Amino acid sequence: MLKGVGFSLFASVLFGYIYYFSTLLLPLSGEDIFGYRVIFTVPFVVAAVFIFRQKHMLISHLKRIKRQPWLFLVFCFNGAMMGFQMWLFLWAPNNGSALSVSLGYLLLPLVLVLCGRIFFNEHISKLKFIAIIFAAIGVTSNIALKGGLSWESLAVCGYALYFIIRKQLKMTDIAAFALEMLTTLPICIYFASQVDIPSVQLANEHIVGLLFLLGLLSGVAFNSYIAASNILPINLLGLLGYVEPIMMLIVALIIGEKIDAETYPLFVCLMIAMGFVLLDGVLKIKNNRT
Repeated sequence: MLKGVGFSLFASVLFGYIYYFSTLLLPLSGEDIFGYRVIFTVPFVVAAVFIFRQKHMLISHLKRIKRQPWLFLVFCFNGAMMGFQMWLFLWAPNNGSALSVSLGYLLLPLVLVLCGRIFFNEHISKLKFIAIIFAAIGVTSNIALKGGLSWESLAVCGYALYFIIRKQLKMTDIAAFALEMLTTLPICIYFASQVDIPSVQLANEHIVGLLFLLGLLSGVAFNSYIAASNILPINLLGLLGYVEPIMMLIVALIIGEKIDAETYPLFVCLMIAMGFVLLDGVLKIKNNRT
């Protein structure tokens, strides 16, 4: 158990650091960083399929695609959604949107709980229901004070569709993720090929080494999270999953972004909602042990 917690926290810290790390890669654009990150991360993802003994699932998905060719389009669509989120994650810190994206990731787990209830008739505990109410109050206040959530926060919340499709079509394993990432590889190679590295080196002499380090950090973080998911019960894994958006929020504040007065109600409501979700998870873990 302790080993799994360590893997999960290590992965979250690395993902949080990657959020900050993108600020070290200027003058590359979000598209450039995204392209190189995927290129350098794909080998780790493919390796994970074999390390965690998912080869049979990979073969199963390929057979499904052969029987039902339309599933290939689903993998491409999921890959596009996942790729957009990866791009947004890397673009935001260098474009004044780190806070908006981090708030979106704080809201996303609650959106997923609501989607689970609506689309899969999953049970919502009283504490999670209270959490959703507080999140709704926060969003309503944001609409009243600012006219709505930022497009970045909405884009992150829209990522729920990715998880709905994966669950509905039984594509939630590592092998499916590897196939999704492989579908993004051609466009990522294109983005990377458009970068004039010698020119970029004039402004950032360490850029090549930093890009390799980005791939290494991403790959290690991904495999650490998978290792944690294979050890920990889902409730505890979900609780620890909140470490990453909190790290993202801290990074947003470190790089100079500020929470304006109109956003405070949303921020406070999300913190309270997160507290109820964490309490719900702790109580479930305690009940499972007794």
